[in-house]
Formats: sequence, C-alpha cells, structure tokens
Amino acid sequence: MQAGLLAPLLNLMQPQLEKRISRACQQWAAGGSVNLEERIAPACRAMAGPTSRCLIEETERSGRSLGVITELLASRFGDDSEIVVKRCAGRLLGLPPDSFMDVPIRELARRFKAAAAPALNP
Repeated sequence: MQAGLLAPLLNLMQPQLEKRISRACQQWAAGGSVNLEERIAPACRAMAGPTSRCLIEETERSGRSLGVITELLASRFGDDSEIVVKRCAGRLLGLPPDSFMDVPIRELARRFKAAAAPALNP
C-alpha cells in the first residue's frame, strides 16, 4: 500500500494528534505545577500545530503511514512512531531528517528536557 493512499486518514487524525501534543507539552513542561501548566497552555497549543503537521508529513515521506496509524489507533508508541518523531525533531531544528536516527528516543527526551529547564525556571 502506498503512503499517499493513507494521507487522507492521517489528515483526519491531525486534530486528535494536535490535542495530544499540546497536552503532553503542558504536562511535560509544567512538571506537575497546575499554575505553570495553565500559563504555558497557549505556547503548547501554538507549537502543537506545526509539530502535528511535521509528524504527518514525515509519516508520509518515510513510508511508515500504516505502522504509525496502527500505533496511534492502539494508543502506543512503537518503532514506526519513533522514527517519524526523530525525523521531525531533526527537521524542526533545521537539521537533516535523519540526524537523530542513532540516538535513543529516551536520550533525546532527556536532552530536550534539560535544555528547556533553564527557560522554564528563570
């Protein structure tokens, strides 16, 4: 099955994906602080739109549409989703899409969290 055939389904899932990204951003960045979670909600919503579009585009480009859709429907994060997230992280940072392929996803998350900490705790 070609990736392009699943594009309409991926596009239908974008609002759900955007909400999940926004919510995850708030929880991750706020570290349990309800006050901070409320304050960063607009920034997380603003970031979720371009991020969800990037994830959908990289899902199509990588040829992993069926795997990603299956993982999304099962509410799990698997190998296909991991590759797409890594490609999108590279792209959003202005790097080649394959820049993070050899970095474990947990290490990427740890690095991004450490880099964001000073900005969240001025």
